[in-house]
Amino acid sequence: MQTQDRVTRNGDSKAFSKVSEAIAASQNYLLSIQDPQGYWWAELESNVTITSEVVLLHKIWGTDRDRPLHKVEAYLRAEQREHGGWELFCGDGGDLSTSVEAYMALRLLGVPQSDPALLRAKDFILKRGGISKTRIFTKIHLALIGCYDWRGVPAIPPWIMLFPENFPFTIYEMSSWARSSTVPLLIVFDRKPVFVTEPAITLDELYAEGIENARYELPLRGDWTDVFVWLDKAFKLAEDLHLVPWRQAGVDAAEKWILERQEVSGDWGGIIPAMLNSLLSLRVLGYDTADPVVERGLKAIDNFAIATEETYRVQPCVSPVWDTAWTLRALVESGIAPDNPALARGGEWLLGKQILSYGDWAVKNKQGKPGGWAFEFENRFYPDLDDSAVVVMALNGLKLPNESLKQAAIKRCVAWMATMQCRSGGWAAFDVDNDQNWLNYLPYADLKAMIDPNTADVTARVLEMLGSGNLMMDSDRVERATAFLEKQQEADGSWFGRWGVNYIYGTSGAISALAVIAPRTHQRQLQGGAAWLVGCQNPDGGWGETCRSYDDPTLKGKGVSTASQTAWALIGLLAAGQATGKFEQRAIESGINYLVAVQRSDGTWDECEFTGTGFPGHFYLKYHLYQQYFPLIALSRYQRLQPYIS
Repeated sequence: MQTQDRVTRNGDSKAFSKVSEAIAASQNYLLSIQDPQGYWWAELESNVTITSEVVLLHKIWGTDRDRPLHKVEAYLRAEQREHGGWELFCGDGGDLSTSVEAYMALRLLGVPQSDPALLRAKDFILKRGGISKTRIFTKIHLALIGCYDWRGVPAIPPWIMLFPENFPFTIYEMSSWARSSTVPLLIVFDRKPVFVTEPAITLDELYAEGIENARYELPLRGDWTDVFVWLDKAFKLAEDLHLVPWRQAGVDAAEKWILERQEVSGDWGGIIPAMLNSLLSLRVLGYDTADPVVERGLKAIDNFAIATEETYRVQPCVSPVWDTAWTLRALVESGIAPDNPALARGGEWLLGKQILSYGDWAVKNKQGKPGGWAFEFENRFYPDLDDSAVVVMALNGLKLPNESLKQAAIKRCVAWMATMQCRSGGWAAFDVDNDQNWLNYLPYADLKAMIDPNTADVTARVLEMLGSGNLMMDSDRVERATAFLEKQQEADGSWFGRWGVNYIYGTSGAISALAVIAPRTHQRQLQGGAAWLVGCQNPDGGWGETCRSYDDPTLKGKGVSTASQTAWALIGLLAAGQATGKFEQRAIESGINYLVAVQRSDGTWDECEFTGTGFPGHFYLKYHLYQQYFPLIALSRYQRLQPYIS
């Protein structure tokens, strides 16, 4: 990192004092919410489909009376918007599939069609095409209770479980989240069950064309992807004629795979879709609620629930490792001593969560030895590169009682990460070379999330880890990754953000990486990224970007200001300035003033917007701690670098 001349600080001392006060208030808040075991963890919010599908699952299992599901009604009513629908993310105008699933859940909870809320929802749904226009996964859930016909759901033959590893396609060419959700569905699709619930419902009123005119078929697009529709017809004909080869062997292999991948805690894959689908498959296979596998699975879902006096909702996942690592980074950067007892507890908790067993990643990576971290409390099959990199950076900043153990854990993790590098030079989230894009064109894949290719944001995180921690990896790997990141920069200077919304997230991450891994050779890229960030700053001094930017490129960097996205932009600008010696003073100070101005009296920030990404265009997240630790990092780096900002 180049040496810079110290310049006289021109800022107002009163304003600087306010930054210090904001940092102290944020520190106090974060320290106050640490769990006694050492970790930090806050709600991971999504849209209402997760909770709606949990209602459906319990109705199918007959376990609904064992949970306070009656509180779901209040939650769903509170989440319905004036237009009558339910949203994918804050202010999106309503989403058809999300609204149909919320409507279904309310009906399963005993709310009559004549209820004013459902009448408004019905009007919203019909205006957007009704059930026939919903996504495949919504139709699957409706088919389970006879509200849609299985003929309109794609067929996936169970014998794909039997493909050998050297076959051109196996289930390990699907992303980890798609794999853990799809394998159970092979059993469900094969049996095509229709369960009777209490109360039994129909949703005939939600067919815009009239239930009698519904056509249960997959649409043709008039291009090469129509081959999948014709193959689907062939598979279904084979099923009707009982000509599906190795059918039972495939089902048996899927069942074995599911049982092998259940955590002791009951989870599958650490995500609700995999957990729900696994439990559905066991229900189809005739398992009893008293079976330990089922009991653990249902309890695992309970652990994802948040119950208040009035409401009950379910998170799609939980993020304690991620939240803990980022919080520790924020506290250390803000001046808390690296050996502070609270921080040491957090660091030791993280050390205890390192995964030392082989997971699904090892199917395609025969060289790597375990050593990564996952997102959740328990997820031994799916450690990921993003979490692992952030954990390593957090641990690097701490001084723990057993430093030798910490250093050995870091060394093991970095060695594992090196073996996870993809052919094109970058890193993906969970797997290596998981990039067969044709899978996203299957009729089943309308979420376009069937693969896990290397991305700029994950690659940037690994490079930032190496550069900021002076960690060693083969120079060839670093050069290839840096070249990959350089190629991913867009003409306007920005980078795409796969796991956060969106270009602000991606650009901040890429700048942070290049600033510490290759500052001298990538001045142009750093300055281009910084210029793009400055160009999309809002008049109020903050930054924001709507989730719609994934679908509409003209909305890149545009949206209402949020604390988390403002912090990302500032982190990027400060890193670029430190690497190039050219700080964007006016933009930085306006952003800092925005963060200070919108901080609440208890040291927290608030935002309703979703700034986390699950599946671009289809599934978004609100990490309730993003609006806390990222602003603290931004303010702290500004305070440290302020004497150099002229």
